[in-house]
Amino acid sequence: MPRQKDLKRVVRTRMSKTGESYTAARAQVLRRKLTVVPPLPEPDYLKLTGYRDETVLEKTGRTWKDWVDYLDAAGAKDQPHGEIARLVYARGGISGWWSQMVSVGYERIRGLRAIGQRRSGSWEAKKSKTFPVPVAVLFDAFAKPRVRAKWLTGAKYTVRKASAPKSMRITWEDGSSVELWFMAKGEAKSSVAVQHVKLPSKEEADRLRSYWSDRFDALAEMLR
Repeated sequence: MPRQKDLKRVVRTRMSKTGESYTAARAQVLRRKLTVVPPLPEPDYLKLTGYRDETVLEKTGRTWKDWVDYLDAAGAKDQPHGEIARLVYARGGISGWWSQMVSVGYERIRGLRAIGQRRSGSWEAKKSKTFPVPVAVLFDAFAKPRVRAKWLTGAKYTVRKASAPKSMRITWEDGSSVELWFMAKGEAKSSVAVQHVKLPSKEEADRLRSYWSDRFDALAEMLR
């Protein structure tokens, strides 16, 4: 609440602009001062990103809010996806895989893409799974053609690049792209995350998400 002199000054300023009487202008000024703007609700991070705040804090050392504040300050909202991922990775201490996850999560939180959609407007299918084997064994199940042929069936593809035991890129028969990220979770435990990108529709993304779920189940059976 302004002091009396300040209040009179503000009221008279309003009177000169609106032509209101002193009483009417004073009432409006006081009403405006007493109006409390409620804080915006916290985003539903789990719904938007697929990851709980506690998980992101454990894996990256920062909460979703920390990442959003940092990326907002860096102007990430106006940057392409690759640049956002570089900004995240530049903070240090996290893997390339988590850099991608944080970048995608930020874009969803800021409304830059829908769940399952790329910044370009195309769609993607994502799936991850943990296996009770060392990361080198899991990587070989993808990298070695004879082993891969035992569980990855139903499509033609070309392996473009393989960086053992971290990542792999594959071109699918329809021209879409598969990005694979591997992560060690101990001496005898590891996970793989797939992003099947450049898909034309949500329906195709849903179909391939189911396909990769089935293929990961087949891989788990083979590794057992």
